[in-house]
Amino acid sequence: MKTIIEPFKIKSVEPIRMTTREEREVILREASFNVFKVAGRDVIIDLLTDSGTGAMSSEQWAAMMRADESYAGADSFFRFRKSVRDIMGYEQALPTHQGRASERILFKLIGEPGKVIPNNAHFDTTRANVEDSGSEAIDLPIEEAKNSSSNHPFKGNMNVPALEALIERVGADRIPLVMVTVTNNSGGGQPVSLENLRQVRAVCDKHNLPMFLDACRFAENAWFIHQREPGQEGRSVREIVREMFDMCDGATISAKKDGLVNIGGVLLIRDEELFQRASTSLILTEGFVTYGGLAGRDLDAMAQGFQEVVEHDYLSYRIRSTEYLGTRLLDAGIQIVEPAGGHAIFIDAGKFCPHIEPEHFPGQAVACGLFRYGGIRASEIGSVMFGGEGRPRPNMELVRLAIPRRTYTQSHIDYVIEATVELFQDRDKLKGLRIVEEPPSLRHFQARFEEI
Repeated sequence: MKTIIEPFKIKSVEPIRMTTREEREVILREASFNVFKVAGRDVIIDLLTDSGTGAMSSEQWAAMMRADESYAGADSFFRFRKSVRDIMGYEQALPTHQGRASERILFKLIGEPGKVIPNNAHFDTTRANVEDSGSEAIDLPIEEAKNSSSNHPFKGNMNVPALEALIERVGADRIPLVMVTVTNNSGGGQPVSLENLRQVRAVCDKHNLPMFLDACRFAENAWFIHQREPGQEGRSVREIVREMFDMCDGATISAKKDGLVNIGGVLLIRDEELFQRASTSLILTEGFVTYGGLAGRDLDAMAQGFQEVVEHDYLSYRIRSTEYLGTRLLDAGIQIVEPAGGHAIFIDAGKFCPHIEPEHFPGQAVACGLFRYGGIRASEIGSVMFGGEGRPRPNMELVRLAIPRRTYTQSHIDYVIEATVELFQDRDKLKGLRIVEEPPSLRHFQARFEEI
C-alpha cells in the first residue's frame, strides 16, 4: 500500500507537551484513574473523542469571519439552512449547540414513563436522554455485532426480526419512534447498510412509526455504503447521504463529528406539529430558532463543514488512515473490532487482558495503561460506560481510539501503534479497578477509581 498522504497542508500548529512516564503516573493517580479528569495539556495524543476535536479548514475560518451575529434572522442561519437543505434535503432545521441538546429536546417531547425507544445501539448521551425522559432504551444489534473478529461489512445494522418481535411484545403505541445510529458508535464504529435502513423503514411503515437517525457520522456511513454495498459503488457519497435522510422522519446530529466543527448540532423533524413544539423548547433552553445557542460564526463554520465532509478525497483519507491504525494493531496480535470503523479503532479489552474480569473493568485498565505508557488518552466503551446497577453488561469490553479529524499525521498514529504494542507486550502487568465514587448516570465522565 502507498503511504497515506494527508489531503491538506498545515498552516497553523499547536505545541504538544511531552510528559515523562513518571509524570504521567502522578497525573493518573491524581485523576483517580479516570482519563476524563486529566487536563488536556498533560496528554500527548488525545484520542478520547472525535467530537469537536478536529481541525477546521481555511474555508471554514474564512466563513467565520463573514458571520452575522444578529440575534434573529442572521445571514449565518440562512447559509446554515441552505447547506442542510443541499446535503440532507430538509426544508426546516433547528440549530443546537451540540447533538445531546438535539437529543434532549426530542426525547423530552416524545418520551415518558412506559415508552420504549429501540435503536441498533444507543450511545451514552442518547441512552441517558431517553432514560431521563422516563422511557426505556433498548438496543437491537445483529448477532455479528457481538463478535469483535467477525468481518461482516455492516455490523452496525439493526436486527430487524428483533425489532418486529419488540413491537409485537410491547405494542406500537408504546414506541414513539425507532432510531438507527449511523455509524454505530458503541458497536465499534460500524456502518449500517442502505438495505437495512430500507428494511427498518418498511417495519416502521407497517406499524405507522416514525424512523429517526442518530446521524452524527452520516458521511462516514455513506462512504462505507459506497465502498461495500453491492450496487452502490457507482453512486456519489452525496447521493447516498440524501437517500439516507430521505428515508427518515427526522434526525439528531452532532455537527462536532461530520459537521467538522468544534461546536454545533442539528435537529431535523418532518412533522410540523412536533417541529413547532421542538422550536418552543429550543427557545426556552438553547436560544432563538435562528441561532440555537450558537454564535453566527459557528453556524457559518457548520454550513461549510457539511459541504466539505462529503468530498471524496477527504473521506478516502479519513477512512484509510483509521484503517491503517487498525491493520497495524491486528498485525501485532491485538484484537480490534473488525473491520476497522470510520472514526475510531476499538480494541477488544477483554481479549487484550483476559486476566481482568469484566467487573474489574478491563477497558478502563487498558485506557489507564495507554496513558501511562504513551500519554495517549482513549475512552472505555464497556462496563464502566454502559454498566451499573440493574443494567446488563455490554456484549464487549472495548477501548475506543477516536481519531480527531484532520488533526494528527501518520507519524502521530505510528507513535500510538508503538505505545499500544508496548503495552500489549506488558499486558500481564495491568491491574483491574474498582469504582470508589460515581454519579447516578453517565458515570464514566466523573467516576473515581482505585487499582485493585
